[in-house]
Amino acid sequence: MRILLASAYDAESHRYWRQALVSHFPKHYWTIITLPPRHFAWRIRGNALSWAFEQREALDQDYDLIIATSMVDLATLKGLTPGLSHVRSLLYFHENQFAYPETEHVHASVEAQLTSIYSALAADCIVFNSVWNRDSFLQGVATFLKRLPDHVPAHVPEYLLQRSHILPVPLHDDCFETHAKQDNEILTLVWNHRREYDKGPDRLLKVITYLHNDGLDFRIHILGQQFRHEPDAFAIIKEQFAAHLGVWGYLPDRQAYLQLLRQCDIVLSTALHDFQGLAMLEAVACGCIAVAPHRLAYPEFLSHTYLASSFPNDIDSDARALADAVVHAALAMKKQSTERPDMSHFNWSTMHDQYAKLIEQH
Repeated sequence: MRILLASAYDAESHRYWRQALVSHFPKHYWTIITLPPRHFAWRIRGNALSWAFEQREALDQDYDLIIATSMVDLATLKGLTPGLSHVRSLLYFHENQFAYPETEHVHASVEAQLTSIYSALAADCIVFNSVWNRDSFLQGVATFLKRLPDHVPAHVPEYLLQRSHILPVPLHDDCFETHAKQDNEILTLVWNHRREYDKGPDRLLKVITYLHNDGLDFRIHILGQQFRHEPDAFAIIKEQFAAHLGVWGYLPDRQAYLQLLRQCDIVLSTALHDFQGLAMLEAVACGCIAVAPHRLAYPEFLSHTYLASSFPNDIDSDARALADAVVHAALAMKKQSTERPDMSHFNWSTMHDQYAKLIEQH
């Protein structure tokens, strides 16, 4: 098959998925077009315009299938390149534009939301990485359409649901390499998420504060992708809790990153937004116990044993519940009563046939 693979906002998690997809299906002929992950508002609205002129030669080729991420304006892309209008298309949702937590500085983009509806309607098949992602998208579509004044088509969410499939992003095989788990002298945690507001850095600060005040002997590695402007909570953590800090900052070398995960006891999430939780799943595959709030996609993929009660609108209660879950996990580890979850069903070897079926059918 000749496949056009389009990633309009080629962030790290999107590259993780598309590069593995291509490498695990070498029998197909792939043409890949991407745009860098910056200038979000322009990128999500203007990607089809950019490609229609910059990638004309690639777009004018004959294809059997289009695979596009949900950031791609698929409807406009097909309209601007008529040769693609009748090509079967699969739209993959790593995230959706309806479930991002809003703050006083960050608000939902109506244009991004409407564009994602058009793209979903233009696709023959819609794939989500989690049930949470699908359900929050469809609920968001329904709520959005109810706000429109007139001539709103009925049953759009139901129509999209009929075309929807659930297929998570598989984990790379290097997560499952066998390594002896070392016994740490003190409890070792890792927080390995993007350093942005939606990952709950204010809650992370509170969790660390509670664990420190509780007298827990612990070390925490603060990893994840860094940006020019990051929430103030990170500076406070670095200043006030330096004695508890291990590795600080993003590890670009993947093998060094995985090796660090294998040395940790607990992987922690404080997120308000996570549509699958790849960072958590990788850490669990490397042997960590996951402590996370009972919300988002976490109940689908993680053991419920250490999922803390969720208080998304109450930072103190949310952090207190997470800190208690960390202590609970630490006590269980001392008693050797914890079982490491088996994540092998998330590797490419296991999920290859599910992807093959979708590609060949659609």
